[in-house]
Amino acid sequence: MRFLDAMLVAEVKIDNVAEWCRANGVNPRTFYRHRARVAAEGEWRERSRRPRSSPTATSGVVVAEVLRLREVLAPDNGADSIRAELAWVAERADWAGQGLCVPARATINRILDRHGLLEKNPAKRPRSSWRSFQFARPRDCYQIDGTEHRLADGAAAVAIDVIDDCSRVWVASHACPVETTEAALAAMATAESQWGLPGLVLADNGTAFAHPHRFLDNTLTSRFSRALAAKGTRVIHSSPYHPQTCGKCERLHATAAKLLTHFYPDPPASLAELQTRLDHVRTHYNTVRRHSSIGHVPPHQAWQRAAAHGGPADLPRQTDATVHVLTVVANGTVALGNHILSIGRTHAGTTVTLLRHGDHITAYAPQGEPLGQLMINPTRRYQGTLRTPAV
Repeated sequence: MRFLDAMLVAEVKIDNVAEWCRANGVNPRTFYRHRARVAAEGEWRERSRRPRSSPTATSGVVVAEVLRLREVLAPDNGADSIRAELAWVAERADWAGQGLCVPARATINRILDRHGLLEKNPAKRPRSSWRSFQFARPRDCYQIDGTEHRLADGAAAVAIDVIDDCSRVWVASHACPVETTEAALAAMATAESQWGLPGLVLADNGTAFAHPHRFLDNTLTSRFSRALAAKGTRVIHSSPYHPQTCGKCERLHATAAKLLTHFYPDPPASLAELQTRLDHVRTHYNTVRRHSSIGHVPPHQAWQRAAAHGGPADLPRQTDATVHVLTVVANGTVALGNHILSIGRTHAGTTVTLLRHGDHITAYAPQGEPLGQLMINPTRRYQGTLRTPAV
């Protein structure tokens, strides 16, 4: 075809068109079409295949707003955040009256991609594979965990973060030199003064939360658990080496680090400055930033919208899971409805907490450490012995 176009542009005479087309494998209709184009335009150029009109194309007004929000909403400026903000913009500017609509998430990503603003991560786990668990009401359960920060002189510091499991409100963040029980209790004191105490606190097995201590009454438990139990809050612990159990707090650490870097590019000079910065980004997180896991609203709004709130005087209520506080009888078993579970004779007379999610049961000791788990067999009354938590 290049040879044909070159001959036509050079006005080379072809006496027998049919014979030339057979020899060069060109359809005669193609030959005459190219010759007419070259005669009319002086050369052969590929024409755009773009349609003359595209009625369903995203309006330039919407595209401009998407690009503006990409910059304004940083660092939380993904397609979900942009779409949630666009819904508010569309309502205020009466887009419906102008024949405009809020584009889908995929359309927003395509707009960003065309303008070179899309961060691609093909190895990222697809959203459809997520399976999350959350308590039904705010203050049913708080998650607590510590994460490390760096000061300007290179010294390490720790922030003890506390998050509400249901509404995702970041209820407290306490900056301290190291992760200790005193620091953890100080974080819980902040949470109590501003948001109230929960019915449960979920913590990992760090020494600040789970280090055993023998008290005067000869009980062996952690000071963290003991202090909260005195106020009616029960502490439970995640399985060892399984940070996904405290995943909401782990995810909070990453978001907090991103917000700190965005608002304060340079590291803090002191522990007091770190605390001031944490308080600022916590306010932004709770009142401004839209959270994708709670309907793209700020956590404080989700807290306020809740019909009821939990607390130490009211056990967590679940629609997809239930909490059961049971006493182990002499033979080491507990009765859960029509099912009998074996906890172990060594726990006879103690109170255990069972979390049931569907047919999955996890048992926790009075000190909060996981005792084991099993799957309920609906066809059997006796369910057997708990499996030891994976480590």
